[in-house]
Amino acid sequence: MASDPNETAGEPAAPLVIGLDAGGTRTRAVLARAADGRVLGEGAAGPGNALTVPSPLLTAHLAEAVARAVPEAARGRVVAVAGGFAGATGAARDDPGRLKALAALKDALRQTGVPACPIAVGSDIEAAFASAPGAPADGLALVAGTGAVAMRIAGRRCTATADGDGWLLGDDGSGFWIGREAVRRALRMADGRGGATVLAGAVGRALGLPGDVLPQDGPGASGWPRADRERYRMHLLPVVMAEPPTRLARLAPLVAGAAREEDPVARAILGEAADRLTDSVRALEPRAGERVVATGGLLGPDGPLTAGLTARLRTLGLTVDWVADGCRGAVALARIEYARSGCERRG
Repeated sequence: MASDPNETAGEPAAPLVIGLDAGGTRTRAVLARAADGRVLGEGAAGPGNALTVPSPLLTAHLAEAVARAVPEAARGRVVAVAGGFAGATGAARDDPGRLKALAALKDALRQTGVPACPIAVGSDIEAAFASAPGAPADGLALVAGTGAVAMRIAGRRCTATADGDGWLLGDDGSGFWIGREAVRRALRMADGRGGATVLAGAVGRALGLPGDVLPQDGPGASGWPRADRERYRMHLLPVVMAEPPTRLARLAPLVAGAAREEDPVARAILGEAADRLTDSVRALEPRAGERVVATGGLLGPDGPLTAGLTARLRTLGLTVDWVADGCRGAVALARIEYARSGCERRG
């Protein structure tokens, strides 16, 4: 929440910009000075996916986030707004997600009394890419959270995509993919097709299976009677099938924890996930020395895939910048749009 605008914005007439990072779980708005990008206020609201959130609700979430970030007295001084939206792209002017996001954002700004000049809308990944130091215009972006996608960015717009095809057809190496592999390996241990792993017990406990059907003798199957293994399967399958598939992503931390304890099956899952993300980057034909900006819950300084992915990308001659989200990039894009527009400073 911003403090008093006259106190935080410096000179009373200082022009301001708003950057928005609208993702699948929440929408964040950041108020900043147009001159130097210094953050003055922040606000958050519900999901902002431009394809899956109904237009009235999307508008409401955007308006709520903006209202929380921008004091009413400062709204007349906003000179540019840029938003990165899940489900949208800035590459095509007629992209359905972009058009829906733009309409919702215009409505939200009218509701909150923000006379933006101009408004720029793109994808949340484009905003995340711009969050890297220097707000780069060209390079590669990699996202690994619940889903996974790699993109080539040119002129701050996506020009090529690898994966990002959703849980049914792709998202290889994502949190969903890792969680699904954990369940698959647990089932294979139970029916005798796979190796022993602590994941069978961890997955069963996480999904609320009865304790008497779980492995009782460490990761091995020797102390796990066949009848209990059959009951394990009978309990596990309905629980998994009853939930939205992407909910399996919540099991990814179990795999990371098991890998830290040297469970070979868990370590193999994380290794394959890093391989698949590397394949997505490789599909974009990277050039040695090219910049890769990575974001998502599986990446970053403490991410379970960071070390393995960094090593793999290094063999391609690539180094990685890790960013937390697209907020900083959205502010940078708003400042760029303001500079391009030639809008006069407002008092």
